[in-house]
Amino acid sequence: MSDPKFKVYITDYDYPDLEIEKAVLEPIGAEVIGLQCKSGEGLAELAGDADALLQQYAKIPRSTITQLKQCKVICRYGIGVDILDVEACRDFGIQVTNVPDYCLDEVADHSISMALSLARRLPAYNDFTHQGNWHWNMDGILPIRFRDSVWGLVGYGRIAQNIAHKVQSLGFKVVAYDPHVSRSFMKSTGVEKVDLNSLLQTSDIVNLMCPHTPETDRMIGENELRMMKKSAVIINGARGKLIDNRALYVALTEKWIASAGLDDPEEEPAKLTHWDPVQNPLFSLPNCIITPHVAYVSSDAFNECRRIAAENAREVLLGNPPLNPLTQHSQSPLSRSGS
Repeated sequence: MSDPKFKVYITDYDYPDLEIEKAVLEPIGAEVIGLQCKSGEGLAELAGDADALLQQYAKIPRSTITQLKQCKVICRYGIGVDILDVEACRDFGIQVTNVPDYCLDEVADHSISMALSLARRLPAYNDFTHQGNWHWNMDGILPIRFRDSVWGLVGYGRIAQNIAHKVQSLGFKVVAYDPHVSRSFMKSTGVEKVDLNSLLQTSDIVNLMCPHTPETDRMIGENELRMMKKSAVIINGARGKLIDNRALYVALTEKWIASAGLDDPEEEPAKLTHWDPVQNPLFSLPNCIITPHVAYVSSDAFNECRRIAAENAREVLLGNPPLNPLTQHSQSPLSRSGS
């Protein structure tokens, strides 16, 4: 390539190549440079001449943003922007984009799959039979009937709405807590708006589907877990830091609740350079299933996310409005969620 018109840095990536991004950006004279700066430390030194950044897991705080002297746009791979200082971007005239429709089905389906599996106690029964046992009564806690059980959604953005639509067809009554969504809108989708305490006390499945913000940090701790039914299942299909993992460990070992399904633990290993699961005792529990932040994963979702992030960068570099600018509404503390 001759001298590029633009430099586009990808902060970090776990894809096998960058061919999708290059196919979108190289035709406009952009050089696409892949980094592996997963923590975000030293990013300003590596990408100080960036015209655009595509961000996966790297944290980009104000201290980094102040050093990006010619950056015009930062494009998130995904929906959530909790690892990007959006206010600092605005202060320095850097546009921010995300992929708002990314993985709506994948995250919904993954959360539902974990919840239904735990509600019917499939992992526990599987372990039970493999140990040579053959009886319906393992420990006195029986599977639930889906019809008329209560599914509680914390956050009622588009992924949560997708979950509600799907589980209602199985007979669940759905309730939701989200101060940013009106009672009338929830009612129009067949969902009852409740406060958080009521949701925790009455739900058979508590499903967290909101982003991690200062307001939602460790929003589920000891007090909240003690409110839940002993037969309840808690599912976190969003950021790991929504749940205090130490409190959850106590709740599961002392049987305050029946089980948990997490797509990410509190330490969020994908964002760490080195990770040891021994440091989180939840990995030792049979009644806690943990997946490696894969709720958003499918080949279709990957390709779509990468293409749209690159297209957002292309439009801004060409002097056009971005396809998916981040708005104030999209940052509501509870009504958004995603990878």
